[in-house]
Amino acid sequence: MFVASEDSQPCFKDFTLVMPAVAVGNVGQLAVDLIVSTLNMSRVGYLHTDCLIPMAGNNPYATCKEDAEEMHTPAEVYIAPELKLAVLQIRAPIIQTKSKKFCQMIVSWIKDSGFSRTVVLSSSHSYQRDDQQMRGTPLRYLVTPSLQKVSAEALKELGWMEMERVSAFPGLTDANTEPRLCIPGGGITKGLYTDSCAEDLPLAVLLLFCSEGDNIPDAFTLINHLNDWLHLLDNPSQEPNKWKIPTSWSLLFGSGIPPALF
Repeated sequence: MFVASEDSQPCFKDFTLVMPAVAVGNVGQLAVDLIVSTLNMSRVGYLHTDCLIPMAGNNPYATCKEDAEEMHTPAEVYIAPELKLAVLQIRAPIIQTKSKKFCQMIVSWIKDSGFSRTVVLSSSHSYQRDDQQMRGTPLRYLVTPSLQKVSAEALKELGWMEMERVSAFPGLTDANTEPRLCIPGGGITKGLYTDSCAEDLPLAVLLLFCSEGDNIPDAFTLINHLNDWLHLLDNPSQEPNKWKIPTSWSLLFGSGIPPALF
């Protein structure tokens, strides 16, 4: 569960929470990196759980040598109080047998913290798209009934396409089979959405169809779409350098080929 830093006891009431799902290409996590780095958000605590692969490392948002020596954990919470914005960054894979437990823990924490809304940034395998999902842009969204009541007009103005339900058996037509929500490669995205619907929580999912590889362009695409809704920055698409790339991105593909090999 959430453990606050020694010098802070944050109140999240009426804050917007943005979090990633560990999904194909890590697009959501990269997008969250851009938010934390650009807004210079403060770390206020972490989630203590046995559902994530245990790991630790140096500060991914370090700006000087002293900052780099800070120890960071797999699931940390950052805030920008002036924007009433909180961010949960997840840096480790979820243990497969504990994904349901992790979803339940996140939903419980969201409920107890009093967030006004939650936005999950995610991605899905582009090669598994249904024919109807080939239309338009690769961006899709989902929104729970609770959030739909208050955000319907704003979402309509954005012109986004809602995630389509697909046939349980592609290629076969059966009047008795209901279309279902399917997010291949999306990790816990579907679980978080369905659990939030059941708990009547205001939650939205913003996802991008993509493939594994260099997913930095996908992260910029996703974060710009999010910004169109939440207005975190002014006109970042016209000035792409407004998004600050964290120092840790220099190691996304490893530290290079050791010179000793040659």
